[in-house]
Amino acid sequence: MHAHMTNGTLDFLKKLTESHPQMTFYFMTGSGGALAYYEDRNKKSIFSSGRSYEVLKEAGDLIQEGYVIMSTIPITEENQAAYEDRIKSNLQQVLPGSNAFRFLRPTKGNKYVVLIHWNTVSAYEIWKRSDNYDKTLQILASKKSAYHGDIPFTTSYHMHKDEAEKSS
Repeated sequence: MHAHMTNGTLDFLKKLTESHPQMTFYFMTGSGGALAYYEDRNKKSIFSSGRSYEVLKEAGDLIQEGYVIMSTIPITEENQAAYEDRIKSNLQQVLPGSNAFRFLRPTKGNKYVVLIHWNTVSAYEIWKRSDNYDKTLQILASKKSAYHGDIPFTTSYHMHKDEAEKSS
């Protein structure tokens, strides 16, 4: 399974459904703009500009509502195998209050993504105050890089659903 994502304006990204009606897109909005995400069996993305990943571990089902946290974690080439093994063996199921997670290996570059799809922002906030939060951060932790551009970061998004879709 592969995952693909790209950024742009929401209006532009929503037009993808017109040219690819057979695909299930997940549109997300956050302080940095909008993101389109989809999963399929093809390694090649439909996006002319975007990021592609191999889904190494998944649990649960993404839905068109909720809150998404994406942790982007750069991993040096010599540490990738050990990091992948640690994540795959320690993240076994969805976290309480979440719908799904995905552990994504980049097809280019060294920036892995851990995507966690939460039911609500408050479910995420409750989890952040739990013991599981610190345990999960320890699992996700990577060795510090000497390069400023290779610092892990987290982005948050609200799943976007059109009013017409909400009423159906």
